[in-house]
Amino acid sequence: MPKSLLALLLLVMPVPALAQAAYCSIPQQVPRPRPEPPPAGEPRRLIPAAGYTLALSWSPQYCATARGADSAFQCSGRNGRFGFVLHGLWPEGKGRDWPQYCRPADLLPRQIIRQNLCTTPSAQLLQHEWAKHGTCMTTRPELYFNLARAFHDAIRYPNMTLLTRRKSLTVGQFAAEFARANKGLKADMIRVRTTRGDWLSEVWLCMDRAMEYARCPVHQRGAPAGARLRIQPGPNILPVRSRAAPAPRPSLKLDLDPNARVPAD
Repeated sequence: MPKSLLALLLLVMPVPALAQAAYCSIPQQVPRPRPEPPPAGEPRRLIPAAGYTLALSWSPQYCATARGADSAFQCSGRNGRFGFVLHGLWPEGKGRDWPQYCRPADLLPRQIIRQNLCTTPSAQLLQHEWAKHGTCMTTRPELYFNLARAFHDAIRYPNMTLLTRRKSLTVGQFAAEFARANKGLKADMIRVRTTRGDWLSEVWLCMDRAMEYARCPVHQRGAPAGARLRIQPGPNILPVRSRAAPAPRPSLKLDLDPNARVPAD
């Protein structure tokens, strides 16, 4: 079997991801999402992808203020206690605009929700990510989520418990710690997003068109490196030993799907 084909099969194989969950228990009846049509003011945008962003959310911060049924699986504690979760894999444009809502999105099958709920613990967010971003990368949701999950599973994290206790942590120091945990990742490939009060909200990892980690574009702003950073306490999860991210190659990009090109308007 050719090595590239073997790598592809490993990439798309559904496996549970518990690296940032104290535990994760999926109910027999998984939550069902609502349709996610483009909202008012969010136009369908058919432009080529010039790069990608892997967005990771710090779940304890989200759950500190989240309310409503859509956040119950992630925040109630009945199904798990989560650290970093996968917000999404987003195609980016050359400038400030990005492709979005490229095709109509059917409701995700229950099996796809089940396979991804420990990684992105919200059925509604999974539906949103497929509708807004995934439809601009492939016509098959399983390809989109398998690829996003493969990148998520390869990420290693610093000791968040220790960082939470630091009284004088800056954004730049956190980015350096995050990069140090991942071979091939550098601080300028990371954008740290914060909420009011300098609380850690998300970490964005920038990638080029070949899905190799790359320096973030200037327009993709995050919190300043010298800004104070506070971290909402989360589950005590021991760091996993650093390893390299999956080695993307052109044959593994989602244009392996013959219908994955951005459709003509």
